Amino acid sequence: MQTIDQVLADKLNNWRVGDWPVGNLILCLIAMLLAIVLCGAIGLEREHRGRTAGLRTHLLVGVGSCMIMIISIYGFPSAYTRDVARLAAQVVTGVGFLGAGAIIHRNSATRGLTTAATIWIAMAIGLACGSMNFLLAIGGTLSILIVLILFRKVENGINKKSPLMVVRAKPGVPLTTELLKAAEKFSCSIHDLHVELEDNGNVEATFFLQASDKEFEVAQFVAQIEQIEDIVHVGIVNSHKY
Repeated sequence: MQTIDQVLADKLNNWRVGDWPVGNLILCLIAMLLAIVLCGAIGLEREHRGRTAGLRTHLLVGVGSCMIMIISIYGFPSAYTRDVARLAAQVVTGVGFLGAGAIIHRNSATRGLTTAATIWIAMAIGLACGSMNFLLAIGGTLSILIVLILFRKVENGINKKSPLMVVRAKPGVPLTTELLKAAEKFSCSIHDLHVELEDNGNVEATFFLQASDKEFEVAQFVAQIEQIEDIVHVGIVNSHKY
């Protein structure tokens, strides 16, 4: 069964001017331009958030995927048996390695997961454009933008009660003990606690703080920790999922 856009694509694809398949050329150009617009929209959102993989990266992935899909369909003689999905399958694998390069993991903090996912999505949108599934590509892009923009507010609301914190102290401070005392005072729990010794001799602790009291403010916990002698820094990572 064909979709509406595929039916229109087939009609345009059969348009010829004399012996020249002009419709085929126009169809490929439409697919490329649509990939630029849709993947560019996702790339702009990532660029606005200050991510390293921004507009250009998403455009390159999307347009490249679209080109490979077009080559799979039109780039080989029809007289031979061909599998148009073979190159697309290789694109899915290759972009997975590219997305892995956007992920950074340090202690409990994992950054770049969302950006890696949007790179993968840009590939899928490019393949959809290249296979002339234009409505699917447009619908997928709108869905992704809704997730990136609107759902971010929901996620931030949840993370306010479970922030990722970083505390640094000078050598000799019983940091773990002090953190547990502060957590007990405010009826909080500490998860995924990691303590390491820095090159300068300071001790760094990263952990997730989970509050059971709805009225609890993270600033109260921060103020309590800052009162400890020889504390160098107390920081809150606004969002641990990127």
